[in-house]
Amino acid sequence: MEGPLAPRIARIRNFVPKEQTLWMKSILLVEQKLAIALNISQHLYVMGRGHIVFEGAPQALWENSTIQKEWL
Repeated sequence: MEGPLAPRIARIRNFVPKEQTLWMKSILLVEQKLAIALNISQHLYVMGRGHIVFEGAPQALWENSTIQKEWL
């Protein structure tokens, strides 16, 4: 990761899975790096050209070759 946000993202990545289950709250994270989003998400959206082109669990995204080929 580069830039000043990198240390913050690293802290979020370590913090979110533990604390989210304790608080029972949703957290919205907008992330362009797929690996980060997949590691901390229970549910995600993929947007393309201003529209949601995928919504679901990270595992479902890995199994959807059409979305991967076209949008990732």
